[in-house]
Amino acid sequence: MENKMIKQISVFAENKPARLERMTEILKLANINIRAFTIAEAGDFGVLRMVVDKPDTAHRQLNEAGFTVSETDVLGVEMSDSPGALHEIAHILGSNNINVDYAYAFVTATQKALLIIRVDNINNAITVLGNAGVVLIDMKEVEMI
Repeated sequence: MENKMIKQISVFAENKPARLERMTEILKLANINIRAFTIAEAGDFGVLRMVVDKPDTAHRQLNEAGFTVSETDVLGVEMSDSPGALHEIAHILGSNNINVDYAYAFVTATQKALLIIRVDNINNAITVLGNAGVVLIDMKEVEMI
């Protein structure tokens, strides 16, 4: 099951000019590619969540630069880029009593949508999504997106 988990990097940072610039500079200099990214604002601070091709290196580099960084296991769910695709995933999870804590999505160059989700029971989510025929990507596939 663990091979279907993706490591997400979360950075807690002050919401002020040049903080994003500094973080992305660190990743650039370490040759780390951001594959998915979201920022959630909470007043004077923000949480930046990202899926990168080298999460351990990203974590180390950002931490050494003084940022508060954590790693979280999330799922990468492949779905069609069409109306109702997100509903299908939400229905599978909801009908199996799995809560989605947060999610963000993007469309790939191959016209597939990729949904990054954090759920309250990741192992159960892997099982029920797999049983429903949903494709989950792993870290090796993240490197190729």
